[in-house]
Formats: sequence, structure tokens, C-alpha cells
Amino acid sequence: MTTLQDCRARDAADPLRTLRDLFTIPEGVVYLDGNSLGVMPAAAPARIAAAVTEEWGTQLIRAWNSAGWFDLPQRLGDRLARLVGAQPGELVCTDSTSVNLFKVLSAALKIAGEDAPQRRLVVSERSNFPTDLYIAEGLCRERSYRLQLVDAPEQVAALLPQTAVLMLTHVNYRTGAMHDMAAMSAAAHAAGALAVWDLAHSAGAVPLDLNGHGADFAVGCGYKYLNGGPGAPAFVWVHPRHAQRFWQPLSGWWGHAAPFAFTPDYQPAPGIARYLCGTQPILSLTGLECGLDTVLAAEPLGGMAALRAKSLALTDLFIALVEERCAGHGLALVTPRDHAQRGSQVCLSRSEGAYAIVQALIARGVIGDYRAGDAQMPDILRFGFTPLYLGFEDVWNSVDHLREVLVSEEWRRLEFNQKNAVT
Repeated sequence: MTTLQDCRARDAADPLRTLRDLFTIPEGVVYLDGNSLGVMPAAAPARIAAAVTEEWGTQLIRAWNSAGWFDLPQRLGDRLARLVGAQPGELVCTDSTSVNLFKVLSAALKIAGEDAPQRRLVVSERSNFPTDLYIAEGLCRERSYRLQLVDAPEQVAALLPQTAVLMLTHVNYRTGAMHDMAAMSAAAHAAGALAVWDLAHSAGAVPLDLNGHGADFAVGCGYKYLNGGPGAPAFVWVHPRHAQRFWQPLSGWWGHAAPFAFTPDYQPAPGIARYLCGTQPILSLTGLECGLDTVLAAEPLGGMAALRAKSLALTDLFIALVEERCAGHGLALVTPRDHAQRGSQVCLSRSEGAYAIVQALIARGVIGDYRAGDAQMPDILRFGFTPLYLGFEDVWNSVDHLREVLVSEEWRRLEFNQKNAVT
């Protein structure tokens, strides 16, 4: 049986514990929602203020050159590439995940149409993040493809011979279940399909190897485990074998080979730079730079492998404590126990009061979130574990509060059952 003292001892021995100092965390808060919005890096306010007052304020338009604004998407992309198994020059930070998915899925369909015009199927999971499905649905309608949704990964194999593009999210947003990227990409390629990956819930949380695992295209978001701030720019990666094959459909001037030549015709920039579109959001990119600094600060301490090991230890502990201390209160584990199939979150389902339980926890300073259930699964209490700033005592305290909310039925209070716009 794990005790509070055991958790404190594990924190004292944790080589990553000093990374918590890179963040501003309100007193008395256990933050278990980094899978929705990461904690603010302590350096962010001063750095963003400097971009406003010193760069924009004094250098004005000259800052595009003097402050390095112009190539910031590529410079940040090269830094982020180190976290996802990509090479310099293969990734840019820009736009939103939805916009970037539109770009890469359009490119993938163009390539698939040239290589195998008889294939008219895009395959994804019914439980994929909705915006991915919406983007795919719209593109399929426009390009005369069909979007086929499956309920389980094993159903993909039967469809691959007719599939042009397999579009998957690496870690499921509701359950925390993680695909085997290498195996799924290899299966797609063996059948002649392309593999498009959404890394929104895995970049900065689990080790990735886009080149080594055979991905064709990937997108991801900058404000979850990368701690880039609300609405931070996303990123887009294209395998070098595809980067020159197609103009992505949003052929804006920032993706032009010579944007300041101001020619009337579009000439795409070489490689990944053509996946840029319009003028870049410099202040938001500056916030993302601070977020990347926090993740890359783990490199001397073992990098993503060390973060992954701690993430699994934290989630293992959370699962064990919930099952030990909250037994008999209707909670069921949704997230896989198998480390190879688990991201960096733990999801619990409950047939009654899931939303209210989360709200009661938030009122106590334990911040997680809620996702609605469906015909196959009750409502979900969702907890994300960012090892950069979470410790083992945090896990103990969060389960302690969860137990008290359940035992006292505190969650039945009226104020906890009034749904907010953002859940």
C-alpha cells in the first residue's frame, strides 16, 4: 500500500523535480489538465512583454529582420522536430491544428489520387477528435472521396485495400489509448495507402519518431503538452519524400518561394516552407517558444524518455490509488493499463455525476476536465499528467480529494451541476 510518505520520498528522488520551477502554478492547485491547456511557463510574461515593448514597440517593422520574426516558424519547427523524431527543415509551427490538417489531408489526397486513382476511401476512427472528422468530411465531399469510420483499430485492416489515406490521432483524446504508429503506418503502406497522424495529445508527452515510424504527414497542437499558451500556433510535418510533390491548397504569400518579390503568380517555397500560408502570429509564436523551452529543458535529464518514464509512473500511481481508495463509488478505468497503449492521461467513466464530480474537484483546486459519453461509454472524468510540473504527492492529493468528493457526495450540490460553456 502506497502512503503519502512514499510519494514524498519519490518526489525527493526525482531527477526531473527541478523542472517544476520553470512554471507558474497557483498555490494550492494540482493541475491535471495539461492535455487541454498547459501551465504557463514562468518566463512567458517577460518574454512576450519584451516582444511587445522592445521588438514591436521600438523596432517596429524592422523587427521582422532585426528580431528574427521572419523565420520564427522554421526556427521553432527545428526545435520541435527534436521532440517528434523529425529532422531540421521538415517541420514548421504555424496556424491551427484544424487548418494544418486541411493542408496535409488535401496534399495526401492529391498524391493518392495520382498514385492510385481507383482508391476513394479515407479511413479514420469514429472516436477521433471531432474537428479531424469534420475537416475530413468536408474534403471528402469536395473531392468525391468517402469517409469511412471504424469503431476499433482491428477493423482498419479489411478496408486498407480500398483506402487512399488512413487518418488517425496517435493518442485518443477521450480515452488516452495510444496507437502503435509504426505498425499502423506500415500496414497502410503495405496496402498502398498514406498515413496522416494527429499528434495533439502526444507531442511533448510521449516519445515520437515520425521518420522512423513511417508517417507520411503529421500535425499537432502547441498549447497542450508543449505549454505554448491558449490558442498557441500548431505545427505541420511532411515527410521529405512528399514535401515537393504538391502545392498545399492554402497557397498564401508566406509560403511563396520569394514572398517579397510580390509576383502575381504563385511559386511554392521549397520543402516544408510551402505549408506556411499568411503573415505569422509573432506574439503567439513567442509564447510557444517559451513552452518549447520548458520541454527541451528535460534534454540534459534524459529528454523525452525520462519524461515518458515519469509519466507512466504518475499514471500507474493514480490508477492504483483510485482503485484502492475510491473502490465502490462507480468509477471504471477507461485508459489502457498496458504502457505501450497508454498516452499521458487517465480517464475514468461513471454513469452518474461525472461532470459535477469534476466541478467539485476544480473547486477544491484539483483541475481536470470532463468529456461526454456515448452509446458505448458513460461520461468521462479526464486527467492529464504532465511530468514537467507534476509530482507524486500531487497524485496522492488529487485522489484524496476525489475520494472525499465521492464519499461526501459533495458533487450533488447545485452549483456543480450547472454546465459551463467549456467543459
